[in-house]
Amino acid sequence: MKLSRLALPLCLLPCAELLADTSERDQALKLPQMLISANRQVQARNDSSAANTVFTREDIDRLQPSSLTDLLQRVPGVQVARSGGRGSLPGLYLRGTGSAQSLVLVDGQRISSSSSGDSNLQFISVEQIERVEVLRGSRSVIYGSDAIGGVIQIFTRRGVQQGLQGRLHLGVGSNQTWERSLGLSGGDAQTRFSLGASLDETAGIDWTQESYPNDQDHDAYRNQSLSLSLSHTFNGEVEAGLNLLDNRGRSEYDNPFGRYVISTGQSVGQQPYTDFTVSSVGSFIDAQINERWQSRVEAGHAENRDFKHDKLSDERAIFNTYRDSLNWQNDLTLDERNSLILGADWYEDRVNASTTYDENSRWNRAAFIQHRFQGDSFSTELGLRRDQNQQYGSQNTWSGTFTLPLNPDNDVLLSYSEGFRAPTFTDLYYPENGNPQLKPEHSKSYELQWRSQLSDSSRLEASIYRTDLKDAIIYDRVAQRPENVGAARINGFEAALKQELFGWQTSIGTAIIDPRNRQNGHQLPRRARRTLNLDLDRQFDKLAFGASWQQVSKSYEDLSVKKQVPVGGYGIFGLRSSWAVNQELKLGLKLDNAFDKSYSRARYEYNGNDYAYREAGRTWMFGVTWTPEL
Repeated sequence: MKLSRLALPLCLLPCAELLADTSERDQALKLPQMLISANRQVQARNDSSAANTVFTREDIDRLQPSSLTDLLQRVPGVQVARSGGRGSLPGLYLRGTGSAQSLVLVDGQRISSSSSGDSNLQFISVEQIERVEVLRGSRSVIYGSDAIGGVIQIFTRRGVQQGLQGRLHLGVGSNQTWERSLGLSGGDAQTRFSLGASLDETAGIDWTQESYPNDQDHDAYRNQSLSLSLSHTFNGEVEAGLNLLDNRGRSEYDNPFGRYVISTGQSVGQQPYTDFTVSSVGSFIDAQINERWQSRVEAGHAENRDFKHDKLSDERAIFNTYRDSLNWQNDLTLDERNSLILGADWYEDRVNASTTYDENSRWNRAAFIQHRFQGDSFSTELGLRRDQNQQYGSQNTWSGTFTLPLNPDNDVLLSYSEGFRAPTFTDLYYPENGNPQLKPEHSKSYELQWRSQLSDSSRLEASIYRTDLKDAIIYDRVAQRPENVGAARINGFEAALKQELFGWQTSIGTAIIDPRNRQNGHQLPRRARRTLNLDLDRQFDKLAFGASWQQVSKSYEDLSVKKQVPVGGYGIFGLRSSWAVNQELKLGLKLDNAFDKSYSRARYEYNGNDYAYREAGRTWMFGVTWTPEL
């Protein structure tokens, strides 16, 4: 990351002499019942109009996920279709929408590539994460482009406790996998910080089943990550801070479609790999102007860099994208029942690639307003946003929610929301295969939610929704370029139940969707119609045990103009345990895919035949975590 790019967010930090109470937002990051992403402000989860799921650091330590995508697939309505093992590109489908139709943020900063639209979640280290929030359903009024299916926000590690605390984690597992991380966090009533670094390595597995002989190797993965969080409050009314996350490394992969010709004229396969960087840095000033007005300014810079190589040839490809952003939000309490959010956003995307694009930069600016009424017998939320983009003009979106509390333990919510997604640089300008005439995708979503506190130890949340997409951007295999191809329709149901039963903490998530291309009636590719996730955990003094079960029905892969190939459903089972030796030392052991199930989540076509991308079989991981007070 260039130092010149760091100057933009750093310039917002106040002078040292301006530098009282612990940040409300930092405190909320530790609490599972709070939510930040829905309206960019701290609120109780049950007060939000968005269907949502929250994972705190405590949840992450308990579940022991090997990657961020392993954690996300526990969310009802979220599906992950990887094209191989650890480090492979995942297809992320939130409520049946595609990867580029869901917005991913790190500490408020967009991290998706503006060339491909992918957020490269496979490269974000779980060890550097404090909290993950998943909003299901469009939030375009608050965030603009890409938030059709929902929003995923990742918060980096925070330090809020008094004094200093160290973190050391060492792990070893199957496929020559090693995990190493080191961190230091701490603070007082005024200043908080967290600094962490980690290194993950694995020899990996062979991702494909049929390819050239020289491509039948294990595809290794290496990730170096760094995170920094620093904040300071002064006079109890103003807070300023800085957050940074940097992930970089190398990921090997199989490319059965790629080949080059050697001097003898023989066509030979490749051994490709990617040197990647996914990074973001952001700073903020948060001020309580008076008892009715809170204002927050954020500035940031994000980079998504991809440098592809091949071990057997001199082929090279670079796709680097950069984004600068500035956000200003004002939260106004008009009276005890009415509140208002007023905001303005600006960001600029740039692309630098070995492939020449007709256009390599664009800006987007927007203004939005949202009103909330909180009554005794009902509540409402109404929002409106206008985006102005340098390339595709203006877009208006609005949303509305009506909340009816049936009694103190049951709420019903009825909502409508609009969304849109801007075409990427590759969609528009990739040489010979781009389409500069593309229009943005648009969506309209309707949702009915039910939230019930069934008992002190049991909570149920359920949703029925419909999303209509028009001007959907799909790659036309005949024209060999992306086109706006009419419409798609997604109907869905999802439910999440948390229950304590005989001392076991139970979490169940299920989803049923029907995602259809309205032109040909086909089920949208890589979306399973039924998913079920179950987590069971129990604490026995210093010992903890847990189990996970995931069930996914079959899906389909579009491999040619008319050919839709089924991808078999699967069920996988995992076990985990931990032992708190003392307050500072903890041991962890997990077994994924305990029954060594052979399965895949995506397929590819090679020499006229279709094959499955491989997923890992039975794997294990043992870890030691030391958190000393210093």
